[in-house]
Amino acid sequence: MPEIVGESVAKRLIAWGVDTVFGLPGDGINGLMEGFRRHSDEITFVLVHHEEAAAFMATGYAKATGRLGVCAATSGPGAIHLLNGLYDAKLDHAPVLAITGMQETSMLGSRYQQEVHLDRLYQDVAVYNLMISNPQQVPGVVDLAIRNALSKQTVAHLTFPTDIQVAEIGEDPYRHVGPGRPTTSMPALDRPQLPPGERELRAAAEVLNAAKKPVILAGVGAKHARDEVIAVAEKLGAPVVKTLPGKVVVPDDHPVTTGGLGLLGTRPSEEAMEECDTLLMVGTSFPYGKYLPEPGKARVVQIDSDPSLIGLRLPVDVPIAADAKQTLQGLLPLLTGGDGSFLDKYRKEMDSWRADMTALEDESRDPIAPQYVMGVLDDLAADDAILTCDSGTIATWSARHWTIRGAREFYLSGNLATMAPGLPYAIAMQHAFPGRQVIAYVGDGGFAMLMAEFLTAVRHELPVKVVVNNNNAYGQILWEQIVLGYPEYAVRHRQPEADFSSWARGCGAYGAKVSKPGDVRSAIAEALAHPGPALVDVDVNPNEPPMPGKVKYEQAKHFTEAFLRGQPHKMATLSTVVRDKINELRA
Repeated sequence: MPEIVGESVAKRLIAWGVDTVFGLPGDGINGLMEGFRRHSDEITFVLVHHEEAAAFMATGYAKATGRLGVCAATSGPGAIHLLNGLYDAKLDHAPVLAITGMQETSMLGSRYQQEVHLDRLYQDVAVYNLMISNPQQVPGVVDLAIRNALSKQTVAHLTFPTDIQVAEIGEDPYRHVGPGRPTTSMPALDRPQLPPGERELRAAAEVLNAAKKPVILAGVGAKHARDEVIAVAEKLGAPVVKTLPGKVVVPDDHPVTTGGLGLLGTRPSEEAMEECDTLLMVGTSFPYGKYLPEPGKARVVQIDSDPSLIGLRLPVDVPIAADAKQTLQGLLPLLTGGDGSFLDKYRKEMDSWRADMTALEDESRDPIAPQYVMGVLDDLAADDAILTCDSGTIATWSARHWTIRGAREFYLSGNLATMAPGLPYAIAMQHAFPGRQVIAYVGDGGFAMLMAEFLTAVRHELPVKVVVNNNNAYGQILWEQIVLGYPEYAVRHRQPEADFSSWARGCGAYGAKVSKPGDVRSAIAEALAHPGPALVDVDVNPNEPPMPGKVKYEQAKHFTEAFLRGQPHKMATLSTVVRDKINELRA
């Protein structure tokens, strides 16, 4: 059987170490699918129910493994569906290759069925973006696409017309009139870690040694430098504030960290940032500038392997475009050390904050407090569990009540903050790490968008655990409307709440519906112990506000204005806020 372009693509992916493709077939990629079929003993095609989920899976796979994530979709509508997941990869710097189909070359431009010019559509999302027009281009352009995705930590896209997919790989249909020849290369990439310059290290040390109130802001770019971040923090006496994607950098129970920053963050982190005179940013370009020091009020050292991300949010005194781990290792011997009083102050503040958060995990509250659900999950999950999370109020509960300890990990859509990636992420990560406990903590809104993928987990025998925080509403949007000073509108679904556990049981998996707080612990324990996929749908209090770590005057003012303008459910909301505050005071 002659080798066709589709088979050459599959072989080249395998040569690069790719063993999984997430996708959904269609007549626009039948030639590519034949290539995957011929090498199904070396590369697994994970069949999904929606192409958006395939892109999320590829992104989650890339985030968790550091390897290339690959997704595939047919021409036209299938390829369009990939885009949301691919933008998630682009904005969070995950290496993903998208492979799509295109109409036969002789039909292009004729308004043929499903004709969408994907190379134009993908122009913004993909750093390398090409429609293949000659079999001679393969496999060279596959190498180029993968090399770009991996080296730049972003999205690459190749689209193959159907006739090119089934053409013999050696076919040479055109006369060669120029001096060039098709790209040839090897499936290999060297990614050296960028070392810092000695001059930059000494300049950074000079700034940090002069600090009286230093703070470290650590992002996911410092994930591989946990020990170094902690060592520098202890030497400087600097609290470590974490971005949400960077939650895993330092264990949450470590005495140097004050947790997250921003609307989902902690009060100690916000206050430390307001008070600091020197800021060391490591592996982050934290987008919410209002939570950073006012320009000119603090000296700034920023370390990032991507120089284009340095100085995005505020002026930087010492920019260091280098690997975080190597830079901190080189910086540590140059630091003279602080007196530790600033860190001690916020260590005590953090002890108080942790007590407040524990007080909110109240089993006696009915309706069920979402903080309690997350607290139970945190208590029962393994020390090497992977938690995936959707966007919304669930991100707040995860940020504050999921404890990074041991080898635990945490993933969500950081910069795109899109709905619905939690379940697809979990499926991809369970596929990548079959021996680990993988839990998707999702809202009812996000789960409903891609709930068919729970059936994907069942059919592929992936024992993911899903906990649905069911408030029958788009909770984060609800509170965002109120914080603007407007009463909520069109953010709650009609009663009754959906019973997603029946869907889980219909798929042949474990499913439990919980509406009473006394049943939460046993249901989650049974789900975690179940050998296959399991889902627990918990009806939580829809009027539980995800309060910011530190309530500012303007926020309180707008909150009051929304109530005066006719906010529905105001009594239930106020009683919840008051009860939360009473619990915190008791703590």
